[in-house]
This record gives sequence, C-alpha cells and structure tokens, in this order.
Amino acid sequence: MDSYVFDGVLKAIEAVCEHNDSEDCNVTGYCIGGTAVSMALAWLGKQKQLKPVRSATFFTALTDFEDPGPISAFLDESFVPSIMVEARRKGYLDNKIMARTFSFLRPKDLVYGPAVHAYLLGEPRPKFDLLFWNEDSTRLPARMAGEYLNRLYGDNELSVGRYELNGEQVGMADIKVPHYVVACEKDHIAPWEASFKGLAKAGGDGRFILAQSGHIAGIVNPPAKKKYGYWTNPEIPHDLEAWRAGSEAHEGSWWGDWAAWLGRRSGKKIDASASFPDSTPRLEPAPGSYVKK
Repeated sequence: MDSYVFDGVLKAIEAVCEHNDSEDCNVTGYCIGGTAVSMALAWLGKQKQLKPVRSATFFTALTDFEDPGPISAFLDESFVPSIMVEARRKGYLDNKIMARTFSFLRPKDLVYGPAVHAYLLGEPRPKFDLLFWNEDSTRLPARMAGEYLNRLYGDNELSVGRYELNGEQVGMADIKVPHYVVACEKDHIAPWEASFKGLAKAGGDGRFILAQSGHIAGIVNPPAKKKYGYWTNPEIPHDLEAWRAGSEAHEGSWWGDWAAWLGRRSGKKIDASASFPDSTPRLEPAPGSYVKK
C-alpha cells in the first residue's frame, strides 16, 4: 500500500502542481482510491512543511473497517489465508476472485437473476454502461492485497492510528484538510455507515453527503438525468442515527452541491485544453481508446 501512496497519490499530486505551476491542488479518491488518498493525507499531516493539498473529496471510501458490511462474511480466518496462498503463487490476486466476491454481495441482482434470464429463459444479457464497468475488474498485487486484507480489514490500523508509512504511524486524525465525503445509501461494497464512521475522524472541515442508489450509480449521477437525490446535514456524523434523522433531503444530483463547495477552494476557471502547458505530451483525445475496446 505504501507504493500506491508514495509512487501513486503523492507523485500525482506533485506532477499536477508542477504542470500547473501551483502550490496545491484538490484531490479526489473513489473507493479504494479514497483509502489510498486518506493514507497520503494522513502522512502529509505529519509533515509540517508539506501542504500540497487544498481539499480532498472521497467517493464511497472505507477508512474504518471495524464493520465493513456484508463483505465481512468472506473475510474469515479460512477465506483470506486460502486466497492469499493462490495470490502469492501467482504474484497477484486474480480478478475473478474479486468479481465473484462482490457479485455474491448482491446475489439476486448479480448472480441468480442473470442466470435465470440467460440460462433458463435464453434471453440475451442486457448491455448498459454500469454493467460493463462492474465487469471491468482488476488484479491486485499479492503484497498489496495481503496488506489491504490483513492490516486494514483485519486489524483496522488506519482508523486507530497505527498504520505505518515510511516510519510514521498515521491515522485518520492526522488529516488536516477540508474534505467532501459522498457515501451511497444502498452501497454493498462500502456501506455508508462505515464510510462516514471512518471519515468523521478526520481533522479539518468536513461536509458529508448521503446519496441515493449504490456504489456506482450513486456517484455517476449527472444532473441532467434528474434521477437520484441526496441528503445533507451540516453536522459531523459522529452519531450516525442522529445525523440521518437530522438530515435534509434534496432532489436531483449532488454534483451541483459539490461544484459549489469545490469552487470556493479552487482557482479561476480556465479552458480545459489550457490546463496543462504545451510541453506536456497529449496521448489522444478524450475519452481515450481504452474505453472503446
């Protein structure tokens, strides 16, 4: 995990600041990316002279793993060691294991329902964007997977302030930057209660948003669709039941709320094509060839 923090998150922050000739930037972490961002911010919080992050946004991110929801059914003393034997043999945790595990968290929608329609009824599988995203799983390096499952899910080291990075023991309380937190009401991968519980321990001003729908659709919720709403409460959700009871419902996407929050912590708007200097190589036009394959 330290490789993802130092060679991933922090290197990316450094590169963006350098290319934009800026002292700081705003960062966003989604799911396990949010876990890595929180680690990076906690480490930066211990480095008094380094302040390259102005704000952080977290989408469906777990940082407290005491009660991670339905996935805990798989993380017992037999499952984790057995899959790690295979991972160490190959050098990585196979993406099929990841996909199968997450599918069985929603068996009716992702296992039995498709089997009935495709196998018993002979119907073609539906084609829509979120299904393709869900199937685009990834391998995890063996060492990283072991640390993630044992040190985070198993021992919950980050939440209690015992996660060691480069000789420093860090935790959520070491984060000092303003943060915007989005969790999703029906998320089966990162339950909103667990997401809020961990990020409520962070320092700095926090704004917490509870979105309708699940892990993907609750985040990819463009305003034009007018599909899913969200709840807000200005209080930090230390008491989850009280926070939910005192929250205010809003129709439509939370994207507008985030844009306003982020706008107060950003520089002036410029054309996207001008956001990097001419010396920065362009690979190809967005969205890139990868998503078309």
